[in-house]
Amino acid sequence: MSLPKIATHEEWLAARVALLDEEKALTRARDALNTKRRELPMVRVDADYTFEGPDGTVRLVDLFAGRRQLILYHFMFDPSWDTGCASCTAGTDELSDGFFRHLHARDTSYAMVSLAPYPKLAAYAAERGWHIPWYSSFGTSFNDDFGVTVHDGGEYNFRSAGPGIGGESPGRSCFLQVDGEVFHTYSQYARGLEMTGGSYYFLDLTALGRQEDWEEPTGRAESAHGPTPNFAE
Repeated sequence: MSLPKIATHEEWLAARVALLDEEKALTRARDALNTKRRELPMVRVDADYTFEGPDGTVRLVDLFAGRRQLILYHFMFDPSWDTGCASCTAGTDELSDGFFRHLHARDTSYAMVSLAPYPKLAAYAAERGWHIPWYSSFGTSFNDDFGVTVHDGGEYNFRSAGPGIGGESPGRSCFLQVDGEVFHTYSQYARGLEMTGGSYYFLDLTALGRQEDWEEPTGRAESAHGPTPNFAE
């Protein structure tokens, strides 16, 4: 890999200012895209999905852990495997206690679901030192219904996966609870999963967004993050 060329400070500054214009354009485009994402229609989840976890059988609504939103990672783990997907593992390794605290302050839970039986998930989580809620969808249609178990000739990422392509694939889905009912608001797959960052990035995937102007009666959500600075362009 070649190194950047050597320049004077004036040359560097001119190039940096030019790049800043492009960065600002990308920020504005991303903000507009986030708005469109929040405005997507949502679909009621009528199927009574069940999962196996540390406390036995639970339903999809239980994965919310009493919060209003749920970000669910479809962790790639085929029932025949003894270890999880390397890429999914790398991404999960990067999640921190602080990340979860920030999501919880915005009434948003995070969990993972895989097709492998729960004992395999529990053993792998213990090996990695993870304490993230992780559930098995083994024996259910959940992975099929949310597009992460790909069948030959089927679809992945909302398009044909092509002949000869199949098996478990990664994804991320967001859900919202309204008056006791669960709604599916968003899913992303493939390269979209690589566009990750801190808790604000993940909140941008949800129907309620960052909720910077939203405050519960207790003030818990606002006080957890504090006031949001308004940086001028």
